[in-house]
Formats: sequence, C-alpha cells, structure tokens
Amino acid sequence: MNIVTDPTLPSPCWLLEEALLIKNLEQISYIKAQSGAKVLLALKGYALWKSFNTIKPHLDGCCASGLHEAKLALETFGKEVHTYSPAFKEEELEEIAKISHHLVFNSPAQFKRFSTQAKKINPNISLGLRINPEYSESPKEIYNPCGLNSRLGTTLENFDESILKECDGLHFHALCEQDSSALENVLKNLEGKFGKYIPRMKWINFGGGHHITRKGYDAEKLIALIQNFKKKYDVEVYLEPGEAIGWETGTLVATVLDIVHNGMDIAILDTSAEAHMPDTIIMPYRAEVRNAGIAGQKAHTYRLAGNTCLAGDIMGDYSFDSPLQIGDKIIFEDQMHYTMVKATTFNGIKLPGIAIQRVDGTIEVVREFGYEDFKNRLS
Repeated sequence: MNIVTDPTLPSPCWLLEEALLIKNLEQISYIKAQSGAKVLLALKGYALWKSFNTIKPHLDGCCASGLHEAKLALETFGKEVHTYSPAFKEEELEEIAKISHHLVFNSPAQFKRFSTQAKKINPNISLGLRINPEYSESPKEIYNPCGLNSRLGTTLENFDESILKECDGLHFHALCEQDSSALENVLKNLEGKFGKYIPRMKWINFGGGHHITRKGYDAEKLIALIQNFKKKYDVEVYLEPGEAIGWETGTLVATVLDIVHNGMDIAILDTSAEAHMPDTIIMPYRAEVRNAGIAGQKAHTYRLAGNTCLAGDIMGDYSFDSPLQIGDKIIFEDQMHYTMVKATTFNGIKLPGIAIQRVDGTIEVVREFGYEDFKNRLS
C-alpha cells in the first residue's frame, strides 16, 4: 500500500513498519543466543505497546524508569520488569516493589532507606545499585551519564560497602548510540574501579545505548565481550536497548499546509519539531526526509517548519526535485524511537496518530488523538 496516498492514514502520523521491526528483533535474538545475555526493552526510548506482541517472543522483559513505565511493562509486556529511578518516592515504592523483578537504586542512601521495605513487600525481588564508571565516550554531553557532576549512578568514592550483603547486582549506563568498541573501553574502566565487587554479584546490567541494529555495528565483538565477562565473573548479563529496537523501523508522515516566502521558501507542516521531534532541536540532529537532499542539492529548496508559534520550530532546509504543493506529504525517516515517548501538545497542536504497517502490507491505525487528549492532561 502506498502510504502517501492511503486515505485512511491520519496526518500527522507515526507509521511503524512491522517487517523492519522484526528485522531488528532477529538481530537482537541472534546476539542473545550467541552471548547468553538477557535483553530488556527500554521503555524510555520505545513504548509503542500495540507492537509488543511482535516484540515479546524475542526479549526477556522491559526496563522501567519509574512507576508508570513499570505498570505499562506489567500490563502490556508481561515478562520481567526491571525498575530504576534516579530517586524513588516513598509513596510509590510499595506498588513498584510488588511488580518489579529487579529494583535498582541510584545511591547507597536510597538503597539503605528502601531495601528492607522492598524485600518485605516482595521477598523475591532482586536489589541492585547503579554505579558510575566515570568513563564514557558519549558524543553529546547532554546524553553523557558519566559526565562531570553527573547525578546518575554512584561513583567509587561514594560506594558504601555496607549494602553488599543485600545487593544482588550492579547496573551501569555509559553509552549513547555507540558501537561495542565503546563498551569495551567502558568495561575496562568499570573493572578497574568496581572489579572487586563484581564476583559478589548475581547479575550485571550493561544498560543501554548499544546501537546493536545499526548498519556496521560490530555484533561479534559485543558477543565476545559478554561471553568473556560472564565466564570471568559467573554473573548474568543484561542489556537494555531502546533506540536499537525502534531504529529505522518507521516514519513520521506530515502534510504541507502552506508555503510562505521570506528570503527563501518555507513550507509549514501539520507537525512540529518542538512537539513531535524534540531531539532535532535538543540533540540536535537532522532528520532525513524521503526523496529530499540537503539545501541546494536538488532544484527546489525549502525550509521545513512546524505549525507552532515557536520561532525555532524548524526541521531544517531540504531540497526536492519538484516544487512542493499544498497537500503534499513529507515523510521523516526513522521516527519511532524517542519521538512519541517525548511528544507534547505544546500550542494545542494535535499529537500524531499511530499506525502499524503489517507484514502483509495492510495498515492499521491503532490510535488517533484529539481535543480531549489535550484538555485532560492540563486539569
């Protein structure tokens, strides 16, 4: 089915291609089988739960960043639930502990404050501590969890050995869209600082940021690193990819509403970088547009802009073979991860619909949003 002419597809709309999702999952399944690691879906990066029936056979569960993600994992995924937060709220701990298999604290103080309570609520829960290896090759400081004065994870200086009798595992996260060579260097620093504690653990969680499904990723090195680590320390190893699950599995389809001219042609779309693709502004990065080139590469150049009052609500400058017309579809590539989980209704702009293109080519619109969704989140 041609998504550009499909009359059932709302605009704007996120469109997941199930066949591409399965391709990613098959790569992750291969790594699981060869390495012996367990793999969790990081809901912070990808939480399109209407696709979980496709994902569940390939993964071991989900990792959550707090109560709401933990509940979503329990209700829609139904396998292991691992919950970590920079700081847990006392009034939420009971519910979190009841539904979590692993509970990871960010500091020894939180561990000591809540560990006994968590064990009383759920005697089978496995408790862990997030540590900071104080080394990362993160390409952007905003995404560097091991950067200067980071609040994420416990440094060796602040480690409290009194928690060891109750601590089953250690968790670290130091990668951002990176290859296994970056992980190799992180592991060297991790072992240099925390190596004496690792043999006392049941599991080590390698966190996320592993770009497993990206073309050119060295999967064999990752497999070897995990195998060697498991053999050396006799521990279970977990990975928590989020972006790698949704990487290049779908698009954001938008429509040209108007074209204005102010020094250059500007196409105003029915979507928003600020509200629907925030990382294009925050990171920043340039989203690829289907059949478009950089400014000046093709005959007709346009600035693609969002439909909010923010002056900087701009996707970038793109060129096309033919002039754009009102009503034309603009297809932003690779928009499944860190988009819908971050999207807002700033300016009252409508959230994009959500659709899934099944393996047989049919398109199922699984959710559309309207005024009530905007109104009810405000009061």
